[in-house]
Amino acid sequence: ALMFLFTPLALGSFWALIPAVLMIFVLVPRIFNEEKVLQRDLDGYREYMQEVKYRLIPGVW
Repeated sequence: ALMFLFTPLALGSFWALIPAVLMIFVLVPRIFNEEKVLQRDLDGYREYMQEVKYRLIPGVW
């Protein structure tokens, strides 16, 4: 997900940031839905979530 954000910046294409930001709004709900399914269907995932606090960006989120 970070690739979608930082690649346009590295290439100097600010227009490419528009779809990158939109992609973030698509990925975040998908992450929450996936975690809900994993909690329901995968034994031990709740304990794993308590140990690993960050979902996507270490130290941030």
